[in-house]
Amino acid sequence: MTTIIPGLGGERYVPYEERRGNESIVYFTRDLTAGGLRRLYARVNGNIRGKVAIKLHTGEQYGPNIIPHQWVEELVKRDLPEAAIVETNTFYEGDRDTTEKHRETLKVNGWTFCPVDITDAEGTVDLPVKGGKWFDHMTVGKTLTDYDSLVVLTHFKGHTMGGFGGSNKNIGIGCADGKIGKKMIHQREGSDDQWSIAEEELMERISESTKATVDHFGNQITYVNVMRNMSVSCDCEGCLAEQVVTPNVGILASTDILALDQACVDLIYALSDEDGAALRERISTRHGHRQLAYMEELGMGNRRYVLLDTDHADERIQPADAVKGVVPFVEEPIVAERRMKALAALAEAEAKAQQ
Repeated sequence: MTTIIPGLGGERYVPYEERRGNESIVYFTRDLTAGGLRRLYARVNGNIRGKVAIKLHTGEQYGPNIIPHQWVEELVKRDLPEAAIVETNTFYEGDRDTTEKHRETLKVNGWTFCPVDITDAEGTVDLPVKGGKWFDHMTVGKTLTDYDSLVVLTHFKGHTMGGFGGSNKNIGIGCADGKIGKKMIHQREGSDDQWSIAEEELMERISESTKATVDHFGNQITYVNVMRNMSVSCDCEGCLAEQVVTPNVGILASTDILALDQACVDLIYALSDEDGAALRERISTRHGHRQLAYMEELGMGNRRYVLLDTDHADERIQPADAVKGVVPFVEEPIVAERRMKALAALAEAEAKAQQ
């Protein structure tokens, strides 16, 4: 048996038989619709109460791969009518690095059906990081702590620096405020390089940031990952994201953040060599597996799980069963239209800049 040395091995996929510990429950459906999203959320919402925040990546302008806003609108109106979407401004320059630009981008992308709270618009608050080696606290948007419960709704995909973006990345980077918290994660103190931290250390910093938010909400937090339009690029890259080549898979949900992200990675590794190659390469070359190992070391959940097929009476299945019969990715017409609008807007902006 291979020995996994803590702090190393983020480029290596750890097979299920090498994992130890308890098993958490992860629910799965192939139904990539608003109905499928609502059905999976209903399986993991038992502790969601009070004032509810929904953390999702609302995307750069015309981002082609984000979760369809129509799905989220149906979920909110039918299941979470009093909830608000929560976001933070970005560390990089783009469509969301200031609150004013962020608000405009939200309108462009259709996030107009419920309140959207840019939590760092009016300041920040520090949350403790228990047991961290990089941080003793993480700085998040000030109003995040106004909420009683958090629904983490994540578009699972690749990530330029993190390897993959699951629930861990959605919270770890997405709840950290744009100017202090995100800088703590990405930029080494004293460095002029905005992205000077990478590989194992970056994965650990992201996970410690996530732990601060997870610990704050306690058991009043839950997770849903949507495995659709999975570019190797993050939604932060908008229309410049690399074209999707990985087949759509489905939706997964759990109350265990680690089990959920691990299950999604396992499904990518269960795909055929051709179908899964791009995302597997992105995860391993960025040392993305360290996200999972470090979350385990921090006591954030289990890497072992029971995968239940909600399409077939909660039958226990394996990752290979979940991806059996996937078809090659074909971009939906509405997504292609969004991409063309984005490219046109980018070209117009560049033309104005040159005048």
